[in-house]
Amino acid sequence: MQTDLIISSDEKLVSIALLKEGRLLELHKEPFDQEWNVGDVYLGRVKRLVTGLNAAFVDVGYEKDAFLHYHDLGPQLNSLKKFLKKAKTGKQGWELADFDLEKDIDKHGKIDQVLKSGMEVLVQIAKEPISTKGPRLSSELSIAGRYLVLIPFSNRISMSSKIRDKAEKERLRRLIESIRPQGFGVIVRTVAQDRKVAELHGDLNNLVSKWKKMTRNAVRKKPPMRVLEELDRASAVLRDMMNESFNSIVVDDEQLFEDLKNYIQSIAPGKEDILKLHNGKLPLFEQYGIERQIKSSFGRSVSMSKGAYLIVEHTEACHVIDVNSGNRTNKDNSQEDNAVEVNLVAAKEIARQLRLRDMGGIVVVDFIDMQRRENRKKLYEALRDEMKEDRAKHKILPPSKFGLVEITRQRVRPELNIKTREENPDGTGEVEAPILIVDQIESKIQLIKEKGISGKINLHLHPFIAAYLTKGLKSPRNKWYMKYNKWINVVPRDSFKFLQYAFYKGKEELDL
Repeated sequence: MQTDLIISSDEKLVSIALLKEGRLLELHKEPFDQEWNVGDVYLGRVKRLVTGLNAAFVDVGYEKDAFLHYHDLGPQLNSLKKFLKKAKTGKQGWELADFDLEKDIDKHGKIDQVLKSGMEVLVQIAKEPISTKGPRLSSELSIAGRYLVLIPFSNRISMSSKIRDKAEKERLRRLIESIRPQGFGVIVRTVAQDRKVAELHGDLNNLVSKWKKMTRNAVRKKPPMRVLEELDRASAVLRDMMNESFNSIVVDDEQLFEDLKNYIQSIAPGKEDILKLHNGKLPLFEQYGIERQIKSSFGRSVSMSKGAYLIVEHTEACHVIDVNSGNRTNKDNSQEDNAVEVNLVAAKEIARQLRLRDMGGIVVVDFIDMQRRENRKKLYEALRDEMKEDRAKHKILPPSKFGLVEITRQRVRPELNIKTREENPDGTGEVEAPILIVDQIESKIQLIKEKGISGKINLHLHPFIAAYLTKGLKSPRNKWYMKYNKWINVVPRDSFKFLQYAFYKGKEELDL
């Protein structure tokens, strides 16, 4: 499966698009002045304790104090406090081999038993600022690398649950035990499978270097101050996702090109040739059809194949997705079979939408009702399979008797909302982006083909849209003919509104 990473940069932000087989799967937009990234470590100061919430508010330099709950302190908080105090007085270097660990804190304890107002504390960003809330913090520090995650104040080696082979697990465990520094635990990531000791050792050394840098910064600086910076979003995507399926990485900025080239050389030597610098006349996102996919994927209504579509609603409490078949029916199938077919298509698109919009929290999906238990099970398993590649932690509940599926998905960044509606040409309000009508029309043509509607088909629409559909050898109409072997006669209508269209067979309008 072909995977492409397209990275476009301008004066204000970096836009990152992940494509699989040309289809937009993830979209990230990172401002150049982004200060609050998940994984950043800060030297903060406790501002106040809220015993009723069993939490503390910590000053890390954000306009609103960050939130630190007792359950996010981590069992080794006392060891972390002791380490910071000794490092500040010059009695402790970065090494932990001879560091005496303190007793774990009580998992059911109270915040005022372990923290005090005015205390300095090392914390890590667990969630970026969202809406009116400041960052959410954790004091259970971890430093992520390409193959490994370094955990201070621990001696435990943990394996990714996605590594299934017992022999490979044992090999990795013995290998990591032989190279890890004392006082540090290690989590072995999925991509570490079948890697040689030199690659893993190099990654571990890089993580230890980051810990050294963080320690030096914590000693020299005063709170609130960032002491360890996570990778920028483009490098983080490469670190977490780059594998043998990556075919190309295309960027349109020379400095970013050089930075990524150096980073790829460090994590995957020999693969830097897949990195390319875009010099085309068209903007990079236009060249790869990403702008069009953005407009068709972020609206309230999301079209699917054969006339089916989703309605996506966002509220403060949760997200609601409604699955609609439109007028899609297959005369050879029963109503139950049609429902199963539409639901399975919807499951694939919903998994994509969750990643694309980075939707977090509670998501409720109203699938088309199915009577048979085996069909509901089939849908549940299909949805789980489609979401296997989702890096955000998530949980899916089986369909209820009302056909509802509940999903919880980890929210660590603000949801990506992109406005797809544009100003109406007649000056009255807003309409969906005109390019979307092309996808809607194609969906109807696919439905006409499936239903076996023969004879001459006329498409009536506004003259401007008609001109776009018919101009040139590579016009949408010619592409439809090649794809569906169905010629559509386009009829310009001055009386039609800008985005109005209708299919006719003779004088009869088709109900699609």
